[in-house]
Amino acid sequence: MRIARSGSALLAGAVAVTLSMTALPAASAAPSSSAVISEVYGGGGNSGATLTRDFVELANASSGSFSLSGFSVQYLPGAPSAGSLWQVTPLSGAVAPGGRYLVAQAAGTGGTEALPAADATGTTAMAAASGTVALVSGTTPLTCKTAADCAADTRIVDLVGYGSAVVREGSPVTGASATASVARGTSLADTDDNAADLAAGTPTPVNAAGETSGGTGPGEPEGPTEPGPVRIHDIQGTTRVSPLAGRPVAGVPGVVTGVRATGSRGFWIQDTAPDDDPRTSEGLFVYTGSAVPDVAVGDSVLVSGTVAEYYPSTTSQSLTQLTAPRTTVLSSGNALPAPVVLNARSVPDAYAPTADGGSVDTLPLRPQRYALDLYESLEGVRVTMSDTRVTGATTAYDEVWVTVKPKENPTRRGGTLYRSYEDQNTGRLKVMSLDPARPVPVADVGDELAGTTTGVLDYASYGGYNVQATRLGRHVDKKLRREVTRKQKRDELAVATYNVENLDALDDQADFDTLASGVAVNLASPDIVSLEEIQDDNGAVNDGTVGSEATLERFADAIVAAGGPRYSWRYIAPEDGKDGGEPGGNIRNVFLFNPKRVSFTDRAGGDATTAVRAVRTRGGAALSVSPGRVNPASTAWNSSRKPLVGEFRFRGEPVFVIGNHFASKGGDQPLHGRYQEPARGSETQRMRQAAEVNAFVTSLLKADKSARVVTLGDLNDFAFSPTMDALTRGRVLKPLITTLPRGEQYSYVYDGNSQTLDHILTSPGIRRPDYDVVHINAEFADQASDHDPQIVRFR
Repeated sequence: MRIARSGSALLAGAVAVTLSMTALPAASAAPSSSAVISEVYGGGGNSGATLTRDFVELANASSGSFSLSGFSVQYLPGAPSAGSLWQVTPLSGAVAPGGRYLVAQAAGTGGTEALPAADATGTTAMAAASGTVALVSGTTPLTCKTAADCAADTRIVDLVGYGSAVVREGSPVTGASATASVARGTSLADTDDNAADLAAGTPTPVNAAGETSGGTGPGEPEGPTEPGPVRIHDIQGTTRVSPLAGRPVAGVPGVVTGVRATGSRGFWIQDTAPDDDPRTSEGLFVYTGSAVPDVAVGDSVLVSGTVAEYYPSTTSQSLTQLTAPRTTVLSSGNALPAPVVLNARSVPDAYAPTADGGSVDTLPLRPQRYALDLYESLEGVRVTMSDTRVTGATTAYDEVWVTVKPKENPTRRGGTLYRSYEDQNTGRLKVMSLDPARPVPVADVGDELAGTTTGVLDYASYGGYNVQATRLGRHVDKKLRREVTRKQKRDELAVATYNVENLDALDDQADFDTLASGVAVNLASPDIVSLEEIQDDNGAVNDGTVGSEATLERFADAIVAAGGPRYSWRYIAPEDGKDGGEPGGNIRNVFLFNPKRVSFTDRAGGDATTAVRAVRTRGGAALSVSPGRVNPASTAWNSSRKPLVGEFRFRGEPVFVIGNHFASKGGDQPLHGRYQEPARGSETQRMRQAAEVNAFVTSLLKADKSARVVTLGDLNDFAFSPTMDALTRGRVLKPLITTLPRGEQYSYVYDGNSQTLDHILTSPGIRRPDYDVVHINAEFADQASDHDPQIVRFR
């Protein structure tokens, strides 16, 4: 039995490159006479395609063999965003004189014809109509995102931009589609103008043996008949990457322990005769691409294929797998290997080894010392855990987070607290079900999966190590309740913050009603509510609209309907497209206030580009404009929300409120990734933003040292972060989250960690504040926002 293999993404594409033994020129520096990309195809597996996957083909026009050691093929989307990254496929081996070299890329669900046997395998999902492909001397991802910057990168040997690609040589070549590649002519001419050098046509992938698509290719038997010399532990090795990566293996024996028939299709096998090295995993994923696996749990099989390391993202660890598999079933109904028990005794307390910020890929595993090393040593192996507590509610993707360490940093309501960069919580694991007929239960934080949950340990870019469950524990609902805070007293001012997650006037009424109930009921109708993520009136429609009146009118009406007061509001509309967030949405900070309890001091002149200033008056501090924005021209706020400042009066006394929504953590390396310790690149901008707010608060206190200032919002950072240090410098602000008992210091749940991104801070002039995080969203599968609101009350 033969099971075809392809890449794991939804799109597919192809690249062909010609090489010679002469010196390699920089991309676009001068027309190349040696190494060129000769064909690019991005439509494999798409609707209407014949081929099932993408490919990269290299050719050598010289008279000598060309080594590909240390080279890579890299791909960038045609219109790269700030978060777009070059996707890298490392190469190995050599191209024979006059020969070709085929690099298979990602597969889709369509197509009927496989590529010829690939000489190397990647997993890059290339778009059919537009993109950029580069041949690179090196395997470090490129960083350039413009044609000029890429032309200056001397590592680029050749580059092809197709469709509407921003990065290209000359003009991009057009005509690429699900059924057409772009390719050079037989002369392989390279004038550094993609439109002149390449043309669209039928894809023609060729491998090193000269085979084209549609044939079986050399060395492709239907399936192995005898066990080969290589076992699974030989493939897995003692580090995170296989010592056999890129090499073919034949007749690898194992018993099928799990089958995934949807998404990234394939099956897991495990050796029933393990070695005695705790570092080497005895399990392995066999990737079948678009083909549904034709095996069943309990089958004893022999598998031949190519060993590959699949990196789900550029910062994640890799998954060792067999690709282009050919499988023979020897027998069925066999007993499965006993699962490895995961619990507080077996999982180490230390999370990950350090590489001083570099890759841990090649470090020898120490499974008895580090949790990530233990999980890596069990990659693809059957594991089991008992009576696990839910620490992250069930998601829309049928995933739930649990802990195998119930005493590890528990929160008051059943979660696991992320309390420092060194407290990653090693017992967290994500659970998904391999049985579509029995998905994971809809569970909230604190619920339990009673009894045993058993499955195969896997790795993915979102969340890292996870259990692909073949058996789920019984769901025990612990009846977690949404909190309701107390009502403020007559002489208390109540100020709250709430991230309402991209609310706009086109949203369903149910969204408005649920969020409104949170304000009117759970927050007990605060006097002032600082909102984050209010979008413009048509949401993600990108037509220049920046006003939010319709959105706020609907929200105010819904609050009244939920039993709350009739709120008024103030905001400053952003410049179109300048404040980040969902494209077209123009999110901003907004103040709601109850005019029967508090008044707003309006001072004209505030707009998107005017900076508010603190003014010293005979009566104390005042704002130059109200509402206003904190130094909006500062580059600290590039593509980010500018803080909104308002001057209020309560019982005759001024109160200054600063609503914030700092830059997101997008682009930071994950806790579970291959770079340890992970870099927090986004932190730099938030520290600058915090310094801007700190400087403004300092100016207010210089105008009046007893000024009452509330700084609040979604700061996108932790209480123990450098961002918070910058914000509180000089003790001008006190973070209230740290005044709570440790088990209550959170407002957000991510990857099973309860953590704090939202904050309220007060100036010294506010004494004895009564502070509360009101848990109504983050711990629940059914949530109106992914953030919990917070409130402070003071006299």
